[in-house]
Amino acid sequence: MNLFSGLEKFGLKSVSSMQVFEEEQKDKKEEEKAKQEIVHTEEEFLFDKKMVCGVCDSEFKTKRVKNGRVRMLKSDPDLRPRFQFIDTLKYGVTSCPVCGYTALNRNFEHLAPVQEKLIREQISSQFRPTMQYDSATIPYDMAIDRYKLSLLNAIVKKGKASEKSYICLNLAWLLREKASTMPEGTPGEKAAKAECLKEGETFYEQAYEGFMKAISQEMYPMCGMEQSTVDYLLAYMAFHFKKYDVSAKFLTSVATSPSASRRAKDMALDLRNEIRVILAKQKK
Repeated sequence: MNLFSGLEKFGLKSVSSMQVFEEEQKDKKEEEKAKQEIVHTEEEFLFDKKMVCGVCDSEFKTKRVKNGRVRMLKSDPDLRPRFQFIDTLKYGVTSCPVCGYTALNRNFEHLAPVQEKLIREQISSQFRPTMQYDSATIPYDMAIDRYKLSLLNAIVKKGKASEKSYICLNLAWLLREKASTMPEGTPGEKAAKAECLKEGETFYEQAYEGFMKAISQEMYPMCGMEQSTVDYLLAYMAFHFKKYDVSAKFLTSVATSPSASRRAKDMALDLRNEIRVILAKQKK
């Protein structure tokens, strides 16, 4: 049917085959195609922040995540966060490239005079400036080195158990992630990947033991985590190490906590059911 019949009298003779919505549909498809072709890079979600070191007073720049731009996709069962296009964990510490003072971002500017003295004497006096940024982003190897340096600083300055545990937890997560990117086509590559996973497991155990110590010594929140979050984290870590009785105790705490979120309680219930299935199989 010619929708434009009757317009011939105006001299418009070539409009009979025209479709009302054809161009709009075509434009929409082209827009969708253009959106699909956009390739996001990690660098897009970073900015340089100026910092002043509390130990040596040097001014330097550090990579930070544009929190308003990143979108969280999910978290792993042990609460390891996953963001679209970027692994934000790599940017969780600030490190002075001059004297070696390194700490979690939230703790970097909070340093007591006695802690400054300890770091200056035990770290800065031996530190060689080799950790300058060579690229627009931080690779996993550098991120792991920076977290290890922050752990050493935390030990030297006599930081809280929760701080050291949280650093160990992040190291475990980063080492796992690094291992997932490693090739394993040769015996040497397989051995290197296994060693990386083993190191990650060691830090995971250190994190578990440290948090168990912290809950008996410190007040909440710990490293930004409320009690129900720490309880669930410890429940999962105990589950990981097959300490099912310990895990069940913490899961009960989450389930009965008036401040725990619905999501946290659902995760606790799922984990408790998983433990029941494992224990039932062991009895057979």
